[in-house]
Amino acid sequence: MTYASRDDMVRVFGERECIALSDRNYNGTIDDAVLTGGLERASARIDSYLAGRYPVPWTDTPGILVGICCDIARYELVGTDTQPTEDIRTRYEDAVRYLERVADGRITLGRMPDGSVAQGSNPSRFASAGRVFGRGETNGGAF
Repeated sequence: MTYASRDDMVRVFGERECIALSDRNYNGTIDDAVLTGGLERASARIDSYLAGRYPVPWTDTPGILVGICCDIARYELVGTDTQPTEDIRTRYEDAVRYLERVADGRITLGRMPDGSVAQGSNPSRFASAGRVFGRGETNGGAF
């Protein structure tokens, strides 16, 4: 199971870049097998970080993992024909740093360690004590 799909990759990076990342036969189309392989490797890497804290693989993927999977897969698919750029490397490093924080427990994915959805505590409420400088207090005039 992968955390992102071919359509997610195209939506995030565009079809032209997905072709450049996956077209090993130079026929000008996205090679689904190559792209899926990159997404599978990225998903396995994500699972390796999350396995100590959550049951993996996730059946209902949190949205944040879709983007992280795309960034890692993009980095994984860079090869001799597609040169790594600063943006590709930075996004990959940011994704790994995020996963490290999730693994350490500094960031949560909205789940408890058993996989159940985390419930919030008491919600914040705001109340006003009323107007201080209303027309009644200033006799309808200005300051």
